[in-house]
Amino acid sequence: MSLPLPLFEAAAVEPMDEHRYRVDIADDYTVFGNPNGGYMQCVMANAAIAAASDEGAPHLHALAVSTNFIKAPSVGPAMLSTRVRRIGRNASFVAVALTQGDDVFTESVVTVGSLSETSQVKYQSSSIDIAPLEECISLPPHEGMTMHHAIDLRWDPRGPKWWEGEFGDVGELKAWARLNDGVSVWDAWNVLFASDAMLPATVPLGSTGWVPTLQLTSTVHRIPSGTWLRIRQWVTVVADGITHEQCELFDESGELVASATQIALVRFQQGS
Repeated sequence: MSLPLPLFEAAAVEPMDEHRYRVDIADDYTVFGNPNGGYMQCVMANAAIAAASDEGAPHLHALAVSTNFIKAPSVGPAMLSTRVRRIGRNASFVAVALTQGDDVFTESVVTVGSLSETSQVKYQSSSIDIAPLEECISLPPHEGMTMHHAIDLRWDPRGPKWWEGEFGDVGELKAWARLNDGVSVWDAWNVLFASDAMLPATVPLGSTGWVPTLQLTSTVHRIPSGTWLRIRQWVTVVADGITHEQCELFDESGELVASATQIALVRFQQGS
């Protein structure tokens, strides 16, 4: 199979007129035909950074992207309308709305700032207890999940073999991850994609593949180093058909580079 469209091309935004940008939503980053949430975080971040720059902000990175997924947009052209709320010395704030036709599909509030290549970490949460890379397993991407052709995930095999239909009582997944688009390495922008690249952590509990995200907040803490990320995603609660999940991403040096929280709808397989 040919390589997917590079992420930086698939999420590129083109200025149209004042406060508006155009994007072509790529099929290469979809889940059952719907754009992946992490991919959309990259799109919204691009529009926000461009809008802030247009108004004189010196900031280079999206520090946080908080998105409501109102409806799933279609693959193809879409418009991004931006509103810069404040240009600050250390951070700027931009609201972004993605529309197709007259409908708003996705809305984000983006905090824009600049991360340092040499900052020192005073404290961070403990790194992930994950099996060594060579002991982890690679699973073929599901036919309906094109976005998993763009990322190489190696799953921690310890615990129930959920990929073989074994389920347990712990909603947690761990994996090593590297980009697989032929050109990209992890940076402070595309790590937003990784923040929603895992399978839902409800899968080991017996959920179906239908877990559409309602709200996703991705936060970037550091500029990643190395080829691989170590990712842990876990469930905090499932109730009334809604799951709350957390995600932490560490680079090869052991630095916590990003984290995410999301709420999503969920369904479970019969009998699970």
